[in-house]
Amino acid sequence: MTAPQPTILATSGGHRAGGRTMVAFDALVHHAVDLSGAHGRRPRVLYVGTAIGDAEHFTARMTEAARVAGFDLTPLHLFPMPNVEDVEETVLAQDVVWVMGGSVANLLAVWRVHGLDRIMRRAWEAGVVLSGVSAGSLCWFRGGATDSFGPELRPVTNALGLLPYGNGVHYDVDPGRRPLIHRLVADGTLPTAHCTDDGVGLVYRGTELVEAVTEVPGKGAYLVVRDGGTALEERIEPRELPGPRR
Repeated sequence: MTAPQPTILATSGGHRAGGRTMVAFDALVHHAVDLSGAHGRRPRVLYVGTAIGDAEHFTARMTEAARVAGFDLTPLHLFPMPNVEDVEETVLAQDVVWVMGGSVANLLAVWRVHGLDRIMRRAWEAGVVLSGVSAGSLCWFRGGATDSFGPELRPVTNALGLLPYGNGVHYDVDPGRRPLIHRLVADGTLPTAHCTDDGVGLVYRGTELVEAVTEVPGKGAYLVVRDGGTALEERIEPRELPGPRR
């Protein structure tokens, strides 16, 4: 079972502290699985931790989170080499791809070396739900604001571009992100940007934004559009997802 059309869930959330585990999957990860249409068996979720250098301790935490959630999780590592014989076959066999946050600049460079950028596009077109948090959100767009290059936020403009927009993550918790996104849209560095507070996700069918959803009450999503030489922001009220709360 795959999604009926190309589907992306781009988020600033999805994880919380577990009761008996360090990390548990919050409502956004469960929503990605729901979007895939997987039922009658354990959903297949690919965890991609490139943006944090395939950190083994976090792979272990995600594996535990998947066990508790009832998912079959496959980690895809690219350091020091791919951990599977056929990367494309592995990706296409999944219901959901969940990409961890970290350095989106490093993620993009490593994915391109291994041809994973092209594989992700094929998976998207085949109905595998592409999803993730932070860098795992930014990667699907044209670009956004990132701390990949140091503490001072800078633009990244060479992301995969499956979605023809800019993207702003952690919009409510990092005070530098909103003004930088506004400046990048105002001067044309980024196209219209779609942004999320922590705990919020954006659902795309094809390249159309169809819904904003949240696992945290009171949070928002935003459209930032260019108007002459300035940027205008519009808030989108997300639908609250059922499930565990922080």
